[in-house]
Amino acid sequence: MNHSLENLQSERNLRIGVPSKGRLSDLAMELLKQAGFIFRRQDRSLFARVRDLPFDIVFLRTEDIPVLCAEGAIDMGITGSDLIVESGVVVAPRLSLGVGHCRLSICVPSDGPVKTLQDLAGARVATSFPRVTKQYLGERSVAVHLVQLSGSVEVMVALGVADAIVDLVETGSTLAANRLRVMEDIGTYETVLIQGARCRNIALADRIVRRLEGVVIARSYSLLEYNVPRAKLAQAETITPGFRSPTVTSLEDPEWCSVRVMVRDREIPDVMDQLELLGASAILQTQINNCRL
Repeated sequence: MNHSLENLQSERNLRIGVPSKGRLSDLAMELLKQAGFIFRRQDRSLFARVRDLPFDIVFLRTEDIPVLCAEGAIDMGITGSDLIVESGVVVAPRLSLGVGHCRLSICVPSDGPVKTLQDLAGARVATSFPRVTKQYLGERSVAVHLVQLSGSVEVMVALGVADAIVDLVETGSTLAANRLRVMEDIGTYETVLIQGARCRNIALADRIVRRLEGVVIARSYSLLEYNVPRAKLAQAETITPGFRSPTVTSLEDPEWCSVRVMVRDREIPDVMDQLELLGASAILQTQINNCRL
């Protein structure tokens, strides 16, 4: 294929923007590959062609993805819902990806005098989220001096730049290290797949969503298999109702049956305890890599 035809094909391909670096980039790349999309990024190039499907992966700054999606430069994107809100653009959320959960919080010195939101009136507040912060405080009639930063803000109180910060919080360990505490949460956010209004291939976009959805669901569930006396099957089904219903198979012993069912990972230990008390045996957990429901 000559370069002009290749460029024309590339222009017609659906484009998905993913973060070019960092933890979110690694998560996005792993998710796409687990969904069966085969590609290779060479020499930190901007584009990667997906094999056997007419779409390209575009590597971008995470905070630019919502804007570029809204402007039509890319058709879809993987980014944080916090960045969508901060950008102020209109895009369609297609899928929550089950990763990157965090809070945007107002944080103050642990041993400081600030106890309530009203105590921040007139204070200096450092943040990388000026739009969200200004709107939140404005709705509560709290006027502050915003110090807008693009990088880490946790040290700004210690440096004397700010009296408080508004920043993303996951575990809180970084706050503790800087002698800060969460005073109030502004909102909760996660990593999402978005789609722009000018998406050039809706059918392919839907196909991509279905593939990624299969991986996201699979990551939340395990396959649980166990044997249970048939007389107790109804009780077992109340413990493990399954995604729609469990699969029940007769065993050679007519008084026993085998059950196969999807169970949320976080519920597995408790469910296994309940099944064991009920009299179930051979209780096995199997990881699910992908699924379609």
